Amino acid sequence: MTIPFTDIRQLYIDGKWEKVAEFQDVLNPATEEVIGVAPVGDAAATAGAIAAARRAFDHGIWPRMSMAERAAVLRRVHASLVARRERMIALITAEVGCSRHITLSTQIDAPLNHLLSAIDHSRNDDSIRLPIEAVSNPADPDGLKLLGGTTVVREPIGVVSGITGYNFPILLNLAKITPVLLAGNTLILKPSPFTPFSALLFGEVAEEAGLPPGVLNIITGGPEVGNLLTTDPAVDLVSFTGSETVGALIMAQAAPTLKRVHLELGGKSAMIVRADAEIERTAAGSIGMLSVNCGQGCALLTRILVHNSVRERFVEIAKGTAARWKIGNPIDPTVLMGPLIRESQRRKVEEFVQIGHDQGARLVHGGGRPAHLDKGFFADITLFDQVENSMTIAQEEIFGPVGVVIGFDTDDEAIQIANDSRFGLNGGVMSADAAKAYEMALQIRAGSVMINGGTGKMSYAPIGGYKRSGIGREYGPDWLREFQQEKSIFYPVGR
Repeated sequence: MTIPFTDIRQLYIDGKWEKVAEFQDVLNPATEEVIGVAPVGDAAATAGAIAAARRAFDHGIWPRMSMAERAAVLRRVHASLVARRERMIALITAEVGCSRHITLSTQIDAPLNHLLSAIDHSRNDDSIRLPIEAVSNPADPDGLKLLGGTTVVREPIGVVSGITGYNFPILLNLAKITPVLLAGNTLILKPSPFTPFSALLFGEVAEEAGLPPGVLNIITGGPEVGNLLTTDPAVDLVSFTGSETVGALIMAQAAPTLKRVHLELGGKSAMIVRADAEIERTAAGSIGMLSVNCGQGCALLTRILVHNSVRERFVEIAKGTAARWKIGNPIDPTVLMGPLIRESQRRKVEEFVQIGHDQGARLVHGGGRPAHLDKGFFADITLFDQVENSMTIAQEEIFGPVGVVIGFDTDDEAIQIANDSRFGLNGGVMSADAAKAYEMALQIRAGSVMINGGTGKMSYAPIGGYKRSGIGREYGPDWLREFQQEKSIFYPVGR
């Protein structure tokens, strides 16, 4: 069976499809079969994409259109994506190996909702007129005062390079395209080599929606391509989603040209389970959280802080839930968790599991590979108990279905443990006392906190990290500000 969009063999640059000399196989991580042969960009193609984006910004119509005009084009982008929804579901299932229920809710529908909410917020992106002031004339201090005003306008930054990861590719790619283009910038989009087709399909969408040439350019490739996108003086801002290690490298590469950076990085987020929480629901839900995209999610609550009075019961319920969780090829709609993206990621997860053993944590469930699956990069849901927060498995982002249970005795101790991390992306508090949970949420050093599971919807909320979890925010009413400059225009009144 041919997987949708895997027949794209060219890069999308300057409004045209460009041939390449090199290709690479793209694997289905559930079957290890080749689903398509993707084009691979090089330095020359990258230079062409940067030049096209620069021309489109400096001389093209896109930055000079009104916000309402750009929003109308982005609405056509949304319509084009909706028309491709079922095909994108099939692609994500094969390219990422994500289970159907997560693909529907998080991989496809959530980014489409974010696009619409950003368009809604863009209606309020008006200039700001500051109060009229009467001030002394510096040339004639004793003479008549001057009356003046100021208008603050927002303008696009310029050329943006957007570099995305493999775990939620439609979501991540659209999280670059939406605010960057709405704000009037031009974009060079570079996806992960593991998931190129989830980016290349946007070339079709750009053509159908009528984006001007050079406004959106899609380039694939490895470190050589990434290095050019972060160092070229013609690029004004780098927006990256991925690991903290690569994020720090991008900051260093961007520094000589003083580029702005927008970084959405990793996490080791803590969920605090108080003694009065609904233990059955919370314990079962913690396994569901670990299984999301096989644990390949930066905001997943993988550090589980449980009050010692209920910890033993919590662990037993979680263990029983994990034992019943269906793992397999996500083409089966009853499968709840698919594979990791590649063998290299599975080896990394298994190395962390061994470190957990070696440092004295108690393995409660999993730790290996599902016995019934001899093909694909599958891993068991793994749960450790009796974990100290200083252990490696409690401090490092594993990016796999591995959870660690850490006991605590007081709320203050729980907050201290939650904040004892170099990350600060997400958090959670589970409690029957909603007011107390809210007070604790205010003390957690993270960009978002979910009380009793949250609302399940975040289309209008800003999301981002504290500490080494990132710089800047995605989504929410101020999303476009990350990709805009502010300019103050001073003028006299009355003459």
